[in-house]
Amino acid sequence: MSTPLTLPSAGSAAPLRARVLPLLGGALIAATYLMLVLLQPAEAATGLSSWPAVTAFAGYLAGAVLLLAGVLPQLPTSVVAVIPVALVLNIVLGQFVGSTLVPLYLDSIGTVLVGFLAGRAAGAATGVLGSLVWSLFNPTVLPFAAGAAVIGLLAGSAARLGALRPYAAAVAGAVTGVVAGVISAPVAAFVFGGTSGAATGAIVAMFRAMGDSLLASVTKQALISDPADKAVAFLVASLLVLALPRRIRLQFPLPARDAARRARS
Repeated sequence: MSTPLTLPSAGSAAPLRARVLPLLGGALIAATYLMLVLLQPAEAATGLSSWPAVTAFAGYLAGAVLLLAGVLPQLPTSVVAVIPVALVLNIVLGQFVGSTLVPLYLDSIGTVLVGFLAGRAAGAATGVLGSLVWSLFNPTVLPFAAGAAVIGLLAGSAARLGALRPYAAAVAGAVTGVVAGVISAPVAAFVFGGTSGAATGAIVAMFRAMGDSLLASVTKQALISDPADKAVAFLVASLLVLALPRRIRLQFPLPARDAARRARS
């Protein structure tokens, strides 16, 4: 049985820290996203050799650190051990699928998994960290870190509402995809000039050929690809959670909470 990293006593500052630091981290991530959308620096997608890329990387990294600083002391060691695995899962699947003709991404399954197991702040931090690590060898990923954070946030929210069952997870994923698509479209259009995936880029080109603006084309592509992609990601993550033996699954905060809710109903 895993144990929390720390056991704060009653009246300690830990509960306040757990609320304030994630809020500060989320605000910093949102501010970095707005900077990219408002300034539209194309250099942000070319690697850490320009000030927009360095600023974006620093802003997202600081936001992720604040999220983790607030949430890690409250997490069991089982969750902490899963986060690096989730990062690798995101990067490996995302890199592979992005080079195929599949109009999906599949780069958020690890993020959703952590959100399902540990909640909103841990899911958001995993999404941002995955984007930052991946951007070290694929710089085009960096501007989309805020969208990755939102996916982790909404995965944690869905799990708290009881969406760990596969059918509910798929619906929650489709809704999350709409939100993520709307958030990522301005970045893809203004910063990167489109989308980097082979199949998704073809969809954008099709809408452009039909006379749509770049932003409209990218938004339409996102609203086609993202709901399907996130429905798959949420479904796979829910199946991974349910595939765990019960005694292991109940070591994680949100599955244990979901099991307790169902036992009371």
